[in-house]
Amino acid sequence: MAASKLQAFWNHPAGPKTIHFWAPTFKWVISIANVADFSKPPEKISYPQQIAVTCTGLIWSRYSMVIIPKNWNLFSVNVAMAGTGLYQLTRKIKHDYFSETEAAVAKE
Repeated sequence: MAASKLQAFWNHPAGPKTIHFWAPTFKWVISIANVADFSKPPEKISYPQQIAVTCTGLIWSRYSMVIIPKNWNLFSVNVAMAGTGLYQLTRKIKHDYFSETEAAVAKE
């Protein structure tokens, strides 16, 4: 049973013998790097970079469900990219527009 599933995975059109497997696998590094940046101060987060990460994740998530064969590895990495990008954008927006320190300075 396990051997047949492993063989099916190996011989899948988006399996490890193709670029369709390895490209999204290496793309996980971008999502992991974005998770590592969660500890970065919000003022050092770049709007253009995080908008690009989020849009890339959303666009390619959709594309990965349209192509044949469906590439679940590509889908999952792009959902992760969109999620981490949205989280970073939320942190940046909260810091820039809803910061308590800016409100205190504005009152003075």
